[in-house]
Amino acid sequence: MTALHQQAEPSSAGPGERAPRHLPLPRPRLGDTGGVLVALIVLVVVSSIAQPAFFTWPNLMNIVGANSVAMSLGIGSTFVIIAGGIDLSVVSMTAAAGMGLGLLLDSGAPTAVCVLGTLVVGAGLGVVNGVLISRLKISFLVVTLGMASIAASLALVVHNGSTVNVFAKPHFGPVHTFATGDVGSVPVILIFDVVLVLLAAGVLGYTRFGRSVFAVGSNAEAARLNGINVKNTTAIVYTLAGLGAGIGSVVQVGRLTGASPQIDPSLLNGVLAAVLIGGTSFSGGKGSIWGTVLGVLFLGVVQNIMTLADISSFWRQAVNGLLLILAVGLGAARWQSRRRRRPEAAVPLIKEAR
Repeated sequence: MTALHQQAEPSSAGPGERAPRHLPLPRPRLGDTGGVLVALIVLVVVSSIAQPAFFTWPNLMNIVGANSVAMSLGIGSTFVIIAGGIDLSVVSMTAAAGMGLGLLLDSGAPTAVCVLGTLVVGAGLGVVNGVLISRLKISFLVVTLGMASIAASLALVVHNGSTVNVFAKPHFGPVHTFATGDVGSVPVILIFDVVLVLLAAGVLGYTRFGRSVFAVGSNAEAARLNGINVKNTTAIVYTLAGLGAGIGSVVQVGRLTGASPQIDPSLLNGVLAAVLIGGTSFSGGKGSIWGTVLGVLFLGVVQNIMTLADISSFWRQAVNGLLLILAVGLGAARWQSRRRRRPEAAVPLIKEAR
């Protein structure tokens, strides 16, 4: 499979010169995403031999459903990390938006209003992150860490720390069908994920905004000199991360038949590990949605195999943490290797704090 690895080249345009109408086109080439694809295929083959129950349609669709929340969070996080940032608050925002959805369903509001309100809550929290980072120049680590605490508290406060059970509510049916229903033998959530991935990959790979994300992540100052609005681009990627959290909360409430204020700390590790395993660089400027999809599937298969093998859940977080460290370590090794081969093409690891 050929992966798209796009890296915007800083322009030689100087201050005051007119910005180019088009940034460089993506350059298809086999790279880091090819590696995780091979690893995923090997894992599937080995798992199918070791566990006959693995390679069955119900089990494969179970993997898709169980990782659909991580998929939406990973797609939003891919935009942020390519732009040179990181969002540590996506899981907490998912809990806060999910509680909003639970309360709206509990109030008897129509399903469309409940879902739209949830997406607005998620995107709104992302907007706050983006504005604080891009306009007030506060470090993204400080802002998103603070937002993680605020969103987690909001999730607890709005219903006194208790779960909102919505399975008996009249307007919950469509949400439940969206998260767990089937069209024939194909899960609805799989169809939605395919559409979401195609949309996100199209925006990232074939629009001016997508190229701006790569340019900002590669070198924010060079991007500014090329006429890119770095502040707006930064604000939008964090908004997309918040929107991903909103989508994830709808899936989560639909699967759990209730809105829980509790946060799964392993989910953030899993999301970050999936994005990085998929070849997105922690230093920004490089990555792809397809890589994130493969990363989510790779971790999903690993978790599924541990479940089939009846390995203690206590070890699963450790595995996610280990894979996260390995992904970051491999990414750093690749960057060092590239710098030795082509020093002029190396991207600075240290970026301007935003």
